Amino acid sequence: MYLTAAGVIMTLSVIYIGMGISATTGASPEYSSEREIAASVFEPAYLKLHRTGELKQRADRLWQLMEKCDLCPRSCGAERIKGRTGFCGASGTRLNVSSFHAHYGEERPLVGRGGSGTIFFAHCNLKCSFCQNYDISHLGRGSTTTVEGLAEMMLRLQGRGCHNINLVTPTHYSAHILKALDIAASKGLRTPLVYNTSGWESVEILRELDGIVDIYLPDFKIFDPEKSGKYMAGAVSYPEITKKAILEMHRQVGVAKPESDGIIYRGLMIRHLVMPNDVSGSLKVMEWIAENLPKDTYINIMAQYRPAYKAYDHPEISRPVRGEEYRSVVERARELGLTNLDVQEFRWMRQ
Repeated sequence: MYLTAAGVIMTLSVIYIGMGISATTGASPEYSSEREIAASVFEPAYLKLHRTGELKQRADRLWQLMEKCDLCPRSCGAERIKGRTGFCGASGTRLNVSSFHAHYGEERPLVGRGGSGTIFFAHCNLKCSFCQNYDISHLGRGSTTTVEGLAEMMLRLQGRGCHNINLVTPTHYSAHILKALDIAASKGLRTPLVYNTSGWESVEILRELDGIVDIYLPDFKIFDPEKSGKYMAGAVSYPEITKKAILEMHRQVGVAKPESDGIIYRGLMIRHLVMPNDVSGSLKVMEWIAENLPKDTYINIMAQYRPAYKAYDHPEISRPVRGEEYRSVVERARELGLTNLDVQEFRWMRQ
C-alpha cells in the first residue's frame, strides 16, 4: 500500500469508523446524473455471481480457510475462526478498518471527479520494514467492524459518487470482503471493485476472485528474493509469487484502459515504487513486465519513496530516491516499448 501522486491522502469527505458521518450527501445533481449514466453502461463482474449465488459460495469457501489460515502465501495456519491471531495481526475473524473515504490521491483514471472509494484495512501479511503506513499495517490502527458494517461502507461510498470501491491491503480479509460484497450487492451496490494489494497473493485465492474483481491494483515491490526476504519479514518468495499473481490477474481482467469518460472500469494496473540504490530492482521489474505482459500494460512508476518506520536501520534505504534514479527507470521502460506509463513528471524528470 502506497500513498500515490503527491504522497498525500486528499479527501472530499473523510469518513472514519465510529464517527457516524453520512457518505450519501454532497454530490451535485449534475455529477450524480453522470455517475448513473456510467453505471448503466458498465456492470461490475461480481453482480452476475451474486445473482447466481456463486458469490456467497466463494465467500464461504474462503471463510473456511481461516480454520487454519491459508489466505495468503504465509500460510501461517492460525486458527482464526477460533479467535487466534494470524501472522498478519488480524485477530480471529474480527474485521479491523482504519478509515474509508473518497480518495483523491490515487491514480487519475480511478479518481475522476468523484474520487476513489477507498477502504483502508488494518494489518498486513507482508510487514515491510520501510512501510510508510506502518501505523495501520504493523500497529493495526483502526476500529473493529462487522461484515454488515463493511457492506454499509461500500454502499455509502457509492452514494457519495465514488467511481469504485478500492480495497486497500485486502488479502487477509478476502473472506470478509466477499461476504460483505454479497450483502451490499443485494442492497444495490453496482460500483466497480478495486483489489489494491501488495502483489503477494496466492494464485489459488486469486482464482476464487475471478469474476468478482474488476480492477487489480498490485504492487511489484522488489525483484530480488534475497532483498525481499531482508526487507519483508523473510518473504523470500515475494518476487516469484508476485510474478505468478500478476499473470493471473492479467488473465482475469486484461489491460486497463480508460473509457470515454477517462475512468478505468476494468483491467490490471501495476504500481512500482523506485527505491534508493536500486533495492527494488526497478530495471529488472520493467524488463519482466515487457517480456511477459502486453506493452500497453498500465504501470505507475512511483517516485515518492521516503524512509519510514525501520528503514533507518538499513543505510541503503535510509534516504529518499534521487531524480537520476527515477529517470533511469522511466527511460528504460520507454526503451523496452512500454507505452502505458503513469510517470511523475516535472521535478522528477527535469532535474
